[in-house]
Amino acid sequence: MAATQTLLTKKVENRQPQAQLDAVPVLVTAALTVVALLIHGYHPYAEDGGLYLPGVLKLVNPELFPTWSGFVTAQSRYSFFAPAIAAVVRLTGVSVMVCFFCVYVLSIWGTLYAGWQIVFRCCRKREACFGAVMILALCMTAPAAGTSLLLVDPYVTARSISTPCGMLALAGAMDVISEFKLTSRLKFRAFAICAISLMVAAAMHPLMASYAAGCVVLLLCASISNFYLRMAAFGTMGIFAVALAAVVELLAPVQPSGYAAVALSRHYWFLSAWHWYEIAGLVGPLVVLWAITRRGTLLNERGRWLAQMGIAAGSVGITISLLFAHQSSHSYFVAMLQPLRIFQTIYILMLLLAGAFVTATVLERDPVRWTALGVVLGALMFSVQIETFPHSAHIELPGRSPANGWEQGFQWIRKNTPVNSIFALDAEYIDSPGEDAQNFRAVAQRSALPDRTKDGGIAAIDPGLTPEWMTGEAIGDGLANEPDSQRRSKLVPAHIEWVVLPKSSSTGFPCPYEDQMVKVCRVPQR
Repeated sequence: MAATQTLLTKKVENRQPQAQLDAVPVLVTAALTVVALLIHGYHPYAEDGGLYLPGVLKLVNPELFPTWSGFVTAQSRYSFFAPAIAAVVRLTGVSVMVCFFCVYVLSIWGTLYAGWQIVFRCCRKREACFGAVMILALCMTAPAAGTSLLLVDPYVTARSISTPCGMLALAGAMDVISEFKLTSRLKFRAFAICAISLMVAAAMHPLMASYAAGCVVLLLCASISNFYLRMAAFGTMGIFAVALAAVVELLAPVQPSGYAAVALSRHYWFLSAWHWYEIAGLVGPLVVLWAITRRGTLLNERGRWLAQMGIAAGSVGITISLLFAHQSSHSYFVAMLQPLRIFQTIYILMLLLAGAFVTATVLERDPVRWTALGVVLGALMFSVQIETFPHSAHIELPGRSPANGWEQGFQWIRKNTPVNSIFALDAEYIDSPGEDAQNFRAVAQRSALPDRTKDGGIAAIDPGLTPEWMTGEAIGDGLANEPDSQRRSKLVPAHIEWVVLPKSSSTGFPCPYEDQMVKVCRVPQR
């Protein structure tokens, strides 16, 4: 009798979710998308968003960025993100910035909807789905330990599409595995969702898609019922991943002279350069997932698969990083692949499962508790975003005049200088007071010297750009504080006609534009 009851329980746990109330997740996640937008804001020209945008702009208008163009097109070399967005712009006739904003909103909704689909397959209580997705919406811009990644960026990148696709692939994989364990048949619809989601993710961001695919494989291992076979499967996959990393390291192409300086500038590639709290940020999610698996009353079998998969994926990522990503390595190829980026997915899964747990055990159906949690988390994340971009509008809508002084100067450049103009900025301009990490090329749509921070990141993942980066970075080094004679000695031989300086910089160059933060000056050629 006990054996029969256990079998019936497992069948209930593995039963596919019913297609009832299909409109509920769509409506709930749509409402939470608005909440997420209001809390986390939108900064299309900032950080990595300012790296992807110029690639699209150049495809739409090939005349842009005739000089130093490698730093504009590098993001498109292995990704269809820029060509896809450019194609949408051409087909629809909308502006690039309107298209980017639509993609941003859809990416938030897609991430939340995929999160609902995952939690719906893991938990027995419907309110757990509401709570888990709400917490994800409130915490979307939280960092994933020290990986230099946010769970969801407040701007558009290839990850904006690969992240929800990777999550949908996991939801589809859970359905495939559940159906096969029950009927020994393959559920074609679920398999198609998983496969197509991974293919779209790979087209947008091959690296993040490969980690999502690895998570799907580890999910399959986690679904093995026998404990010893499951551990053997995890061990085998771990050994395979380490062996693959060793082969990649061994067969990696020779890196150009000077590349070590570029690689070492990416401190987040190397665990030895992390702070203690960043390392704690790697261990913490694994401990949380392990603790959740101990509370069997909340998660069904699929939920336990997911938690075990997250633990295994994180352990493999940490192991590979410890073995191959060293600052003293002769090759930085595995470090370049950033195996710890798999923690973006792990963090999202942790938030979803922990959110479901908190909802079921703490919030329950008490509206006061729900409101208190939403207000506290929302206010905290809103204040973090305001502090991160203090001199910029919280939501930078298409067509809206910029509030940031640097951005205003860049916009003046776009409207008042020839398209083939070449600009110089200090190598560390993006970290200047009040700059808010606004990317010059994205706003001004003009060629510029490669900078130390963001263009250094591009050179780090595209070693062929190392010589150009070193040359441009040397010209821009200290540019904001040098005397004019030294500036001219570096800029004139490089055929640079314009220089953008902080307002506080001293110069005798003619400056047709100046505001409270920045000035745009002509470089005398004689």
